[in-house]
Amino acid sequence: MAQVTLNNVTKQFDDGTVAVNSVSFDLPDGKFLVIVGPSGCGKSTTLRMIAGLETATSGEIAIGGRVVNNVHPKDRDIAMVFQNYALYPHMTVRQNMEFALKMRKVAKDERQRRVMEVARMLELEPLLERKPKALSGGQRQRVALGRAIVRNPKVFLFDEPLSNLDAKLRSQTRAELQKLHHQLNATSIYVTHDQVEAMTMADQIVVMDRGEVQQIASPLELYNNPANRFVAGFIGTPAMNFFEGEAKTEGEKTWFVQKGEQGARIPLEQLNPATLPATTLGIRPEHFLLTESGDPFGFPVAVNVVETLGNQTLIHFPTGGGMAIAAVSPDCHIRYGDQVWLRVQSDRVHPFAETGQRL
Repeated sequence: MAQVTLNNVTKQFDDGTVAVNSVSFDLPDGKFLVIVGPSGCGKSTTLRMIAGLETATSGEIAIGGRVVNNVHPKDRDIAMVFQNYALYPHMTVRQNMEFALKMRKVAKDERQRRVMEVARMLELEPLLERKPKALSGGQRQRVALGRAIVRNPKVFLFDEPLSNLDAKLRSQTRAELQKLHHQLNATSIYVTHDQVEAMTMADQIVVMDRGEVQQIASPLELYNNPANRFVAGFIGTPAMNFFEGEAKTEGEKTWFVQKGEQGARIPLEQLNPATLPATTLGIRPEHFLLTESGDPFGFPVAVNVVETLGNQTLIHFPTGGGMAIAAVSPDCHIRYGDQVWLRVQSDRVHPFAETGQRL
């Protein structure tokens, strides 16, 4: 396995479009890094530059300490797993898995040994003589993984490999990938638009938007301390609520007053000095608490939508800036049209400046 380093890597297409703008990160040997962001943010282009399928306009890409900008993809010692599986339809599972080894003139006995070892790991032994058309989507994806693993490359690259699977199979395959990563101790870079995949799989996450890196951190660091409003709104399900307004102090009490005639007045139990210059207050749905009408730090809301999920209940309520969501206990019997009182866990709020940066 090998360390992967990007230093100010930029990709500009012939029409002048800058798809990736000065991206830098350092992935240590054996770690699992996920690049996440919305469609068009440049994450797949970044991965393709590491693979050698796109040429970087400027900057430096190094794998295992060797600069590979001008190295052919087949000589970079990487293995890539694609969204569409990219299996050879006329070959059996066994032939698909050993094809790259055959091209590298690996001895037949060694090819068979590696294929059987990986087939056992991925539970593909009963499928080795089938062709891709006789496999389910999940089985095809495992074959694509197996084809990459048998090569024993320095770096694994994954380009949204689970997006074609249904929700249940996606969850199962995600768990298999995590187990494989620990078994192989493989250096891996994984691209996805699904922040749940990013949070559950990564050692480090690179959040991108419009070609630029917004933050690089561990999953919990991103969740608890987002660098800016984009990261805060992108990481977390349901998404963070944002209240536009200003913080005010009245005696010993601090309020965040939302803009608009119907804007919420959110009392904050603890004074956070960073809140005072904030123009936006971010509150995650799970950081609202149900309370009683006599609570001095509570405020009333009218329930417009109730989503019962089993492990929690989501209530949607109007504010001066639109709708907000609170996640409460599923044991609370709340219905459409009810008025409930909420309070905020003041030590879990996220104040943002007008620029969008977290204070």
